[in-house]
Amino acid sequence: MTSQVHPNSFISDKVQLGNNVVIGPFCYLNGNIKIDDNTELKSHIVISGNTTIGKNNKFYPFTNIGCDPQDLKFKGEDSELLIGNDNIFRENITISKGTKDGGMKTIIKDNNLFMTGVHIAHDCIIGNNVVIANSAAIAGHAEIGDSVIIGGNCGVQQFTRIGKLAMIGGMTGVSRDVIPYGLSLGNRNYLDGINIVGLRRKKVSNKDIICLSDAYKEIFKTESLNENLSRLNGNFKDNIFVQEIIDFINKDKKRPICTPNSK
Repeated sequence: MTSQVHPNSFISDKVQLGNNVVIGPFCYLNGNIKIDDNTELKSHIVISGNTTIGKNNKFYPFTNIGCDPQDLKFKGEDSELLIGNDNIFRENITISKGTKDGGMKTIIKDNNLFMTGVHIAHDCIIGNNVVIANSAAIAGHAEIGDSVIIGGNCGVQQFTRIGKLAMIGGMTGVSRDVIPYGLSLGNRNYLDGINIVGLRRKKVSNKDIICLSDAYKEIFKTESLNENLSRLNGNFKDNIFVQEIIDFINKDKKRPICTPNSK
């Protein structure tokens, strides 16, 4: 099926549309843009730059996709934005393309929900099955793992990492890396245990949840994370969920690791 473009929208000659793409009224698409099959732009949407959009995405009014970064170091370099499949972008969202200092790419993977007013800055990497609630702002170079939930009005500082299946409570200021499966809250974020609800939703076994909870207590027993990690017994290290946390903590990082009660 051919694509449908409303006559009140502007589409430049460089734009490539797949099959059954629907572009509603008052949209403006200008740049090296590729949009794959079955994607819908409701109305009043701007897409620019080197932007590649996959299949089955839905964009609601007043989103600005592939815009220039809000970064004084950006000098017009030929960077890009890559968006996967099955994402929902609600109203008034902004997503910036990459910069020279960040690998030249902003990447959004598959099956994510971005609620009204979300901002995704330059060079961010957003995984799969992520939910970011209303008016949350993700600063440049942040990495958000698969199945993360970020509450409304959160602010995620630049270069911060949030690990797989973590949950960030509403109105949290995230300035420290959050471990996979962690639950993080606070004006300046601290850990408040393991995201047990999220683990159960993913049908993780009770045995693994108990192992994760016990490992969490040992890893954050004192302020010396490296020493605590070195003392973990083999049962913990053999658990794939615990090993993900260990690998996350040991990885090169720009931000400190978020810990319990470090308000």
